[in-house]
Amino acid sequence: METKPIKPGQRVIVALRKMIASGEIKSGERIGEISTAAALGVSRMPVRTALRTLEQEGLVERLGARGYAARSISSAGIRDAIEVRGVLEGFAARRLAERGMTPATRERLAGLISEGEALFTAGRLSAEDMDRYAAYNLAFHDALVAGAGNGAIETALARNNFQPFAGAGALALDLMDLEAEYDHLLAAHRQHQSVFDAIERGDVMTAERIMRDHALAAIRNTKVFEAAASAGLPLGAVGTVRAD
Repeated sequence: METKPIKPGQRVIVALRKMIASGEIKSGERIGEISTAAALGVSRMPVRTALRTLEQEGLVERLGARGYAARSISSAGIRDAIEVRGVLEGFAARRLAERGMTPATRERLAGLISEGEALFTAGRLSAEDMDRYAAYNLAFHDALVAGAGNGAIETALARNNFQPFAGAGALALDLMDLEAEYDHLLAAHRQHQSVFDAIERGDVMTAERIMRDHALAAIRNTKVFEAAASAGLPLGAVGTVRAD
């Protein structure tokens, strides 16, 4: 089963995430559609779509008729939100392992794992593959949580993921270092496979631990932010922001 088609504005979303994290777009700075579109070499529509997505992720805020501005980013806030996501997604994996997967859920997750595996067969990732990985990654997390059948988990995650860089879809990948990104994303994909295998055999403790650790791996981003702050640099200036 394939993921949904890649959104035209996906690359704009990733680019804007990086610009906000690096401090290229400063906290409180207005983000103009026309100037941003010109800088990224796209039309205004993908920028408009991206800004709406980033508002949902908590990275920008609406300024009424004046458009959007970047929100401030706190390493402590990111770390706290990622810890909460780890607990919630870990519990979702545990619950799914306890109750067992429905045929539809198993087919969906297995299909996504196969789709993810296909991205790594060439031993390298193109920029287009990065887009596909982002879509696959978000679809996998969403399908696992939905499969747990607990609406309270979904509601809590939706609220928590409003914090900057907290959600599974908040990837800000480095398209200038695809080799390093390949290694990182392959490791994340292997964790997807491992948690699926644990769920399939009903190993509740392992499923919960792997899924929790998978989310918590993103906490290393806060260490990057803290290193930047101590050096007097913007958040994210010394590394790449990822949320697995």
